[in-house]
Amino acid sequence: MRTHRIRTIALAATALAAALSLTACGGEDKAMGTKPAGAADTAAPAATSTDDKAQSESDAPEAGKPETQTVPAEGKHAGGNGNGKKPEAGPNGKAAASIPACTPKNSTVKVSSVSRPINHLLLTVTNTGSTNCAAYYAPFLRFDGAQAVYPVLDDSKPQAVVTLAPGEEAYAGIALLGEPGQNEPVPSDNVGVIMVDKNNQSKGESTLKLPADTATDGLGFVTYWQSDVENALMF
Repeated sequence: MRTHRIRTIALAATALAAALSLTACGGEDKAMGTKPAGAADTAAPAATSTDDKAQSESDAPEAGKPETQTVPAEGKHAGGNGNGKKPEAGPNGKAAASIPACTPKNSTVKVSSVSRPINHLLLTVTNTGSTNCAAYYAPFLRFDGAQAVYPVLDDSKPQAVVTLAPGEEAYAGIALLGEPGQNEPVPSDNVGVIMVDKNNQSKGESTLKLPADTATDGLGFVTYWQSDVENALMF
């Protein structure tokens, strides 16, 4: 019985020594940088130099920088006689600048009622001179001699200044009222129409008799001069 026990202890000691030997080999392999078979090599990312980073940043678009946008040159002009003819672009931006403004000296202005749209009037300027004139910007209106001019509708600005040959006409629409119920309409008998030059400076005022029962509430507008009636009354 004693001999059997000693052999058992000896075998256990031998097994323990073998295990310690294998562990030591594994630790040595690890310390020497060796890898077990089948392990994948993981490449470290390449370092980025300061010069490369600077080059990359210089090639990137600047954040928030607006794109360059080409704006059509001012001064393009067109003729129109109320027969639906569309504006035609002038040969260059300087053409309209050399054309005198339509004023009370070389043109006449009249105001008339229209059936559609409701609560609108139509202004018509006619070139009565012997040379071309340009209907710049919008007519500035003063109802019954009011100090403040009537609002101008910016959205009605045409793509080109309307130029009139002798006998031709340009048009502007007048909306008399805003939304119903906002302001009490005030009757008006007369309206002053101020024509301006290319610098938006007054070139004279014509006083016109308004159609019967005309009333405004201060919330309407007048359009820019247009080359045809349809454009003047579409707003």
